[in-house]
Amino acid sequence: MGDVQDILIVGGGIAGLVAACMLRDRGFTVDLVEKNPAWNAYGVGIIQQSNVVRAMHQAGLLERYLASGFPFEDVEFHSPDGVRRARIPGERLAGPDYPANVGVRRSALHETLKAAVLEKGTRVRLGLTVQGLVQADGAVDVTFTDGSAGRYDLVIGADGAHSRVRSLLFGERYVPTFTGQSVWRTNFPRPQGMEALQTFRDVSGNSAGLVPLSADLMYLYLTTREPGNPRFAPGQLPALMRERLKDFRGAVAELREQITDASEVVYRPIEVVFVDEPWYAGRVVLVGDAAHTTTPHLGQGAGMAIEDVVVLSELLGGGQPVKDVLPAFFARRYERTKYIQDTSLMVCRAEMENDHTLNHPQVIGEMLHYTARPI
Repeated sequence: MGDVQDILIVGGGIAGLVAACMLRDRGFTVDLVEKNPAWNAYGVGIIQQSNVVRAMHQAGLLERYLASGFPFEDVEFHSPDGVRRARIPGERLAGPDYPANVGVRRSALHETLKAAVLEKGTRVRLGLTVQGLVQADGAVDVTFTDGSAGRYDLVIGADGAHSRVRSLLFGERYVPTFTGQSVWRTNFPRPQGMEALQTFRDVSGNSAGLVPLSADLMYLYLTTREPGNPRFAPGQLPALMRERLKDFRGAVAELREQITDASEVVYRPIEVVFVDEPWYAGRVVLVGDAAHTTTPHLGQGAGMAIEDVVVLSELLGGGQPVKDVLPAFFARRYERTKYIQDTSLMVCRAEMENDHTLNHPQVIGEMLHYTARPI
């Protein structure tokens, strides 16, 4: 097991939970701290594309939640008149017995991973995060925001776009910036026959999509230009989302007037950050959004985080010392995450500029081909 036994994971989201499961399976002692005392996730959906399905299979977790999600194979593209113009077939990277893609409600995935983390013996503490990190004598001395302390052989920062661990390593050198777009999400009943990820654009360049989540549920996402990064009262969200969908045709238009429940609409500004240097210092390393928060335009943000912890867990399980593991981890992950970051931003900017030269099916097809490569 090299020079690592006791590991602290900061952040109890998807990346932290998958990391905890994999590291416990490999015999490490794992503590996990999560600043949200409720330890919950908002209830819209998440797309797990073929490379992510493969990564979750490698993590030994896919079977746990397949029944609570919706398997699908293809991605469809619709023009502003609502007519389907292209369809990209999925590739079953996890093997012939598993789907190419999975749509799943975030809350369902979160609860499944939480149960696995606790079952595997991770020590979880809620309502706190790290206050300080001091590295000396081959260990990391950690102080927590509740005044407690601990010593660890490795600290993994999986604490998201506004990462406390990242700020302790790099100060204010890397902070999330607003792209100019925001994303709206809400759930609907899934009609029979809706069995693919369906994407749409309107005449202004805004983008929307329908994603199946279960036998009876799907979700709608919408990306829009939001100059000045406005904040809205929750009660305003349904009317504002309906207004922003007014130029869509086809299936999206048919759903528009059903958006009335403010508790079902999730609105988030789209922010990005990318740590463009090694994601580690000594025995502290960043994974997922803490290192590379991307836009949702390729549906790969959570997927890159999951791949990160699969690679890191496998390297740590190989028994090499930290001084060799962390550079190897960064070398395997940098180019892949940078490609996703740059391509996602390219699509984001094309939408904001209403650039009709963007060949969306081609971009997605190239991304799927790229991410099909081994991690």
